[in-house]
Amino acid sequence: MTDQTINSTAAPAKDRKEDLYTATPAQLIWRRFTKHALAVVSLWFLVILALCALFADMVAPYAPFEVQRLRTLAPPTGIHLFHEGQFVGPFVYGLSRERDAETARVLYETDPETVLPIRFFHQGDDYNFFGLFQSNIHLFGVDDRRQQINLLGTDDLGRDVFSRLMHGGRVTLSAGLIGVIFAFVLGLTLGSISGYFGGWIDNSIQRLMELIRSVPTIPLWMGLAAALPIAWDPIVVYVLITLILALIGWTHLARVVRGQFLAIRNEDYVMAARLAGASEYRIITKHMLPSMTSYIIAALTLAVPEMILGETALSFLGLGLRPPVVSWGVLLQDAQNLRSISLAPWLLSPGAAVVMTVLAFNFLGDGLRDAADPYGQ
Repeated sequence: MTDQTINSTAAPAKDRKEDLYTATPAQLIWRRFTKHALAVVSLWFLVILALCALFADMVAPYAPFEVQRLRTLAPPTGIHLFHEGQFVGPFVYGLSRERDAETARVLYETDPETVLPIRFFHQGDDYNFFGLFQSNIHLFGVDDRRQQINLLGTDDLGRDVFSRLMHGGRVTLSAGLIGVIFAFVLGLTLGSISGYFGGWIDNSIQRLMELIRSVPTIPLWMGLAAALPIAWDPIVVYVLITLILALIGWTHLARVVRGQFLAIRNEDYVMAARLAGASEYRIITKHMLPSMTSYIIAALTLAVPEMILGETALSFLGLGLRPPVVSWGVLLQDAQNLRSISLAPWLLSPGAAVVMTVLAFNFLGDGLRDAADPYGQ
């Protein structure tokens, strides 16, 4: 091997090391994060899920409240590529409906003679896109109005479960994100004030936190569910549920932030900022909170699934959101008994969506925590 070859191979390594020395903290965090394969996959999954929820009107082939009385509890529609040994592209077979003469149970059978090609960017039902404009373009669909493509089957009213799942994701995910934002604003603000100033301010905030944590949540929700008038607008109930989740969920973060502030408020860099004449607000926001970046990022991503699980559980029990609002917890109410699960197991698909979303947020939080750790490699 010649000296020129050695120099050419050593040059890229030297350049990478120099880039590492000159990289910003955000670039260093991103480089570490990309090495966590599971976290990267979870990030892409959550991005796709967020886009599907945001554009649910277009992604869903049907309206969430569209009732098909002749297609109740229809099984999921299988997607095929080959028909009689020939490639014809993605299509679905037609579905015929019969009734058992003895049990009066509705039975569905695939009709192999009816081939329905799947049309992408298909013109279907009209919808109002966030109040901006009217459209009828859906991501996919079939031309025959008498048939449907039900990727996750239908419920007991003939409504498409996949379409309702997409619209329910918009409510559940937004409730989790908005609730976490409110909880983090409260937790970071009150926790930092409590740990930085101490004294009677610290005692007052700690007593408030203990009072909130001592209230049993299930009886509280039962009382709130009974107190909320049924005639109230579902949007008002949604906002109240989100705010109450935030008011209950901020205490854990505030306690951790307080402990960290008590530990670092007498550090040299904090004392130097005080001697330099920095305001209390600047010391807290520019010097003390940035030292907790890794924990704050991890806690932020791990708090979202807690909010999602809280909304889902409460709505499933009938204590949170209620129909006509469509959320994953409301959709799971259709799978509350063994008969529904045995006849239509696809009604549990909102539960699978909750599990996958919670796992994705947990994996993403682990990756971000390791990437933002200043002592990590």
